[in-house]
Amino acid sequence: MTWPRDDAKLDRVRGLMAERDLDALVVRAPDNVLYLSNYWCMKGYDVVLFPREGDPTLVVMEPQLEDAAATAWTDDLRPFTGYDANDPRPAWARSTDAAQAVCRERGLERIGLELTQGTQVADRMVGEPTVFTQPFFQAFGAAEDASPLLAEARMIKSEQEVERMRGANDLAAAATEHVAQNIRPGMRESDVAAMWEAYVLAEGGGRARGYSLVWSGPGIRTFTATGDRPVQENEPTLLEIWVCVEGYWCDHTKNVCPGELTPAYDELLDQLLGVFDAAVGHARDGASLPELDRIVRDGIAEAGYPGQPSHPICHGVGARAHEPPYAHQAGSGTIREGMVLAIEPGIYWEGGGGLRLEDNFLVTADGPEKLCRYPEDFR
Repeated sequence: MTWPRDDAKLDRVRGLMAERDLDALVVRAPDNVLYLSNYWCMKGYDVVLFPREGDPTLVVMEPQLEDAAATAWTDDLRPFTGYDANDPRPAWARSTDAAQAVCRERGLERIGLELTQGTQVADRMVGEPTVFTQPFFQAFGAAEDASPLLAEARMIKSEQEVERMRGANDLAAAATEHVAQNIRPGMRESDVAAMWEAYVLAEGGGRARGYSLVWSGPGIRTFTATGDRPVQENEPTLLEIWVCVEGYWCDHTKNVCPGELTPAYDELLDQLLGVFDAAVGHARDGASLPELDRIVRDGIAEAGYPGQPSHPICHGVGARAHEPPYAHQAGSGTIREGMVLAIEPGIYWEGGGGLRLEDNFLVTADGPEKLCRYPEDFR
């Protein structure tokens, strides 16, 4: 669908640019291209020039021009060729040339680039993400690092962003419900992953992608590949899942169980639900991010599992599945209204097995709002 221009977030970006005296941002990470232009790029060669004043420019690869014209929040589209018979350079070199030309044309001198982006989403083709190399970053002179600015802007979600994320959460819930109804003991973990991902792709109507890691019973670890281990009766099968709908994401860990949980898993789930509920209750405007990390780790230690989990327990979600802010007991930061946080405590048994719970919560004036209807207590 076509979304109207989201002035709430774009004005926030321009305000931060004014504080830093930047004339323009030049972005090429697909999530930042989407964030500033609403164009969800196909191959990752595209560039957005986002000025402090005036309309943005989208430098877009020629085959996607029609798609960009239908969805982008700007009429200034500058196409470049994916292949040029007279130019052996990769396609992103021509998009860089076009971006430089726009800067000269508009007299944009103080430029912000994603110099410390760290991670980015893949483009819509997914399998071979495009990574720009040194010549792109050298092309704009003594540019400033715009990654912290973009991270700060993106931490607070606009109403439109929340609406888009609700769609991703709803599709993730529906896919997980489908799995819960159809999973059978003896299926392979890979069968379950295929079932879940196929549902997302089919029901998403070409606008969505789903990504999963699936482990069952003793196969449950922190982060390992989906395998061909059989689904266990009366033990959880854990789904670590992401859904992206038109560029906006959710990040969940959900559990299903064919049969009744064993007493050991019943006890573990009760322990983890207590930790999870305490963490969610803390996630209010003005609360401490470091304290959120301590609450989770202290609660897990009290349950008899000190030092767990080995992964972070809270991060932001938006135009990436993992984005700032992050909760760390030795760090800093404050939870703010408008953030969307993934909270994910986990307990893992020596030798295999365990549980993780994860959902996404919108921080509102009235407290945290759970965005996915699929329950943490899956019994």
